[in-house]
Amino acid sequence: PRFSRGRAATRAGSPAPLALAMASVSTTEHDLKYEPCDAKNLGQGNFGTAKLMRLRSTGQLLAIKYIERGDKIDDNVKRELVNHRLLDHPNIIRFVECLLTPTHLAIVMEYAAGGELFERICSKGRFGEDEARFFFQQLISGLEYCHHHGVAHRDLKLENTLIDGSPTPRLKICDFGYSKHSLIDSEPKSTVGTPAYIAPEVLSHKAYDGKAADVWSCGVTLYVMVVGAYPFEDPSDARNFRKTIARIVSVNYSFPTNVALSEECKDLIRRIFVVDTARRFTIKDIKSHPWFQRNLPAELQNAVTNDGPPPSEMQDLDQLMRVVDAAKTRGAAAGAARGGGDFYPDDDDDMMDGSGQFSGDYEQYD
Repeated sequence: PRFSRGRAATRAGSPAPLALAMASVSTTEHDLKYEPCDAKNLGQGNFGTAKLMRLRSTGQLLAIKYIERGDKIDDNVKRELVNHRLLDHPNIIRFVECLLTPTHLAIVMEYAAGGELFERICSKGRFGEDEARFFFQQLISGLEYCHHHGVAHRDLKLENTLIDGSPTPRLKICDFGYSKHSLIDSEPKSTVGTPAYIAPEVLSHKAYDGKAADVWSCGVTLYVMVVGAYPFEDPSDARNFRKTIARIVSVNYSFPTNVALSEECKDLIRRIFVVDTARRFTIKDIKSHPWFQRNLPAELQNAVTNDGPPPSEMQDLDQLMRVVDAAKTRGAAAGAARGGGDFYPDDDDDMMDGSGQFSGDYEQYD
């Protein structure tokens, strides 16, 4: 099966080359602490390019996302950082800190050497139920933690779930660019996300429960893992977002007859794909379902809450806010400071799909 990659919000025109002028070594805290170790981009997320970097003091590999200073540093970026900073869980990419370069805001995060779960699915076509369950259990564990701390992700998808490099791979939720906090932020009502994963209520232009919408997206993820295709896309017209959305609203999907699935697995998916959020399975319901319970690792049997004081190494919130506010000021012109620490990522070619069209998320605000 062919999958279309959901990336950042769709943009018109050709992507401009991203010149990441970091000035000379020793001029910024960023350059004192981190050095590039790979010329290849890790990927393109919401509004930024990620690079593999090395902590000079220890050699630890980290992922750093760079967002151009100026107008791109808006309330969504601030919300992403504030929400992500709160989350300390084995199944969530760890936020480290954010710093300024002369031209960009640099967001430092844990590096997941195994790449995207999306790529693993593409290479295999689909997973057997045991492998799908192994990753789905971890996804639910991480999401339960997010929700416990008031954070709805709102853009869960295979591309936003990474895998570490351990022999027994650990799933890591990433990219909180569309996230909302139930206490800090307004009630979700914007239509954001990736069409194949979006819940029906998100399309209503009314306030909705972001946590219930996350559960729907988990159902799509599970379906893709075990079937090898998106549940609400027309295989003969997969790029037709309007048709996909119509099928989502009417819950028009089926289980292919050529894929052997257990009744328990299909039952769980059916209980997630329910339009009425009052009747849709919750995370608690999912965790009690027989299919989910099978071979559940001991470390996932109890919820990880981490309700204690934040780690001492966590970047101070006031400091983070000062960095973000400073990043709203446009930095030096690209190429203005090309010293020994300069770094220029490749053009963002991976925003283009095979047809020459941008592969983008669905984003519409009221």
